[in-house]
Amino acid sequence: MSVPLHIASYNIHKGLSQFNRRLTVHELRERLGSLGTDIVFLQEVQGDQRASRFQHWPKEPQHEFLAGHVYTEFAYGKNCVYDSGHHGNAILSRHKILSWENEDISAHAYESRGMLHCEIEVPGIDGPVHCINVHLGLTERGRTRQLQMIAARVRAMVPDSAPLILAGDFNDWRARAGDFFEDELGLVEVFKTHHGKAARSYPAFMPVFQLDRIYIRRFSIQSAHVQTGNAWHRISDHAALTAKLISR
Repeated sequence: MSVPLHIASYNIHKGLSQFNRRLTVHELRERLGSLGTDIVFLQEVQGDQRASRFQHWPKEPQHEFLAGHVYTEFAYGKNCVYDSGHHGNAILSRHKILSWENEDISAHAYESRGMLHCEIEVPGIDGPVHCINVHLGLTERGRTRQLQMIAARVRAMVPDSAPLILAGDFNDWRARAGDFFEDELGLVEVFKTHHGKAARSYPAFMPVFQLDRIYIRRFSIQSAHVQTGNAWHRISDHAALTAKLISR
């Protein structure tokens, strides 16, 4: 029997609490390290330093700091650049990242978005696992274009026989993405498949909205959880999603 691949997806809100009142990146590293996950998909990762605003801001970029000694491999895709720095998506991994690329999927000039695509060598799985991390836009028209760009990349870069994980913050208020990915790419959503409905992940202190998703292909699902409680809702405005997957 294959060993489960334990993954997480988490919008970390730039390592700050809700309303940006408190630096939480140190608590984030502790919580991520406690999950025992193999691969972590992170959104809204701050790639610069804000030491002048917050005490104890890490010297390293957030994705390197959060990787710590647990996740030996990482990739960061810079998406949104502004006068004080930049932020984007990151993937942390215990296993070797063979290659990675960040593709611009911005739907318009006022909202920069990216798609971080890694190929990861996972022991016990034939061929690389394709991991795509996204944070989609706030407008439905923009998201429709972004879904099409994601589908185009998968068709061009991911063999039909390859295991695929597509995770992130989809801002999919009207639940349109699931049917699209199932029809176009043969993907299924982990929580909907395992629990009958997508996970409620926002706002973290009382999750109501189903914004964060994990879509898969060539995997079966062993378990899926939303990480809630005081230890989690104090460190971001989103809840973290975790799942254990078995390749097939």
